[in-house]
Amino acid sequence: MSISLSDLLKESTAAAHEQSESSPFVGELLDGKLDAEAVGALTAQLYVVYWNMESTAQAHYSQNPLLGGFLDPALERTGALESDMAYHHGEDWQGKLDDGVIPIVPATRTYSDAITNGHSAEFLLANHYVRLLGDLSGGQIIHRMVQRQYGIPDAGLNFYLFPAIGKIKPYKDAYRQRLDKLDLDEAGRKAVIGHAQRIFGYNGAIFTDLYATFGDKQRGVA
Repeated sequence: MSISLSDLLKESTAAAHEQSESSPFVGELLDGKLDAEAVGALTAQLYVVYWNMESTAQAHYSQNPLLGGFLDPALERTGALESDMAYHHGEDWQGKLDDGVIPIVPATRTYSDAITNGHSAEFLLANHYVRLLGDLSGGQIIHRMVQRQYGIPDAGLNFYLFPAIGKIKPYKDAYRQRLDKLDLDEAGRKAVIGHAQRIFGYNGAIFTDLYATFGDKQRGVA
């Protein structure tokens, strides 16, 4: 019996997943060694990535047989991130973002360019898997720890809240079952897996860029 796509994705990205989780930025953020400004900066990067991912998916793949079944409105994060941006950066956050007052790190721009210029159904499916299942898993830990360490209320952490999906574990299980029922040939499976590995790299690079700023602040480097 061939191994399922969900198991292949989990196994093939395990090392990249561990590397991302052990990044200095994430470690120091969760240990309370940074500050609320770092949370706001991370929120800005997430907004740019999710706006590009969700708008591209809706514009090109809402009826796609490979991706369409995964575009559940209950999972969409752009609206939640808009609320979080207003909390962290003020009601005029969009203008600040457009004017460069809110910094977007190079790795975020690289990732976003890959989404908008190199997209395919397989690429966006891999994005959906890496980002959304991560938000439903490790994202819940980040929510609890950030709230504990920096006193940020849910009004600034909407991104990590999924009120419309019910219990998280059954939803994740059903998501993986949908993955395993996809009609993908071997080349398609390999494409999704390869994209997922790249996407972990993009996300890790964002943490590296953020740490270059906020890690230096924590160490008192100008």
